[in-house]
Amino acid sequence: GEVQAAKWAQAIANPPGRLDKLGVKAGMRAAILDLDDPHFAAELATRATVVDDLSGLDILIYGADSAQALARIGDLVPALADRGALWIVSLKGRLLMVKDVEVMAAAKAVGLVDNKVCSFSADRTALRFTRRRV
Repeated sequence: GEVQAAKWAQAIANPPGRLDKLGVKAGMRAAILDLDDPHFAAELATRATVVDDLSGLDILIYGADSAQALARIGDLVPALADRGALWIVSLKGRLLMVKDVEVMAAAKAVGLVDNKVCSFSADRTALRFTRRRV
């Protein structure tokens, strides 16, 4: 209908930015680990409080492009706040080093559930994981 058409037109004219896709809200505690992307770090700092202390995080952005990096996921879970999210960012396309199914399996093995995927950049994808709610 007319209302839906207006919403679609608005979304097309003003697509969400990367921080919107990642669910970053003003004032959130966030950290970046093992992802060398100074442009993203600066972008994140415009909206969230970026900290070095890995505790009570609302969002943790983690670069993982190897089996060794995926094995570390369990060590990162305690850094998250109760409703915090772990975004695992990995290479995609021809640069792919770990498959999405491997990322999902590693996170699920430590009790996390996947609930969103988005394009992080031209060569990276991001998968969001949270603790399973009981």
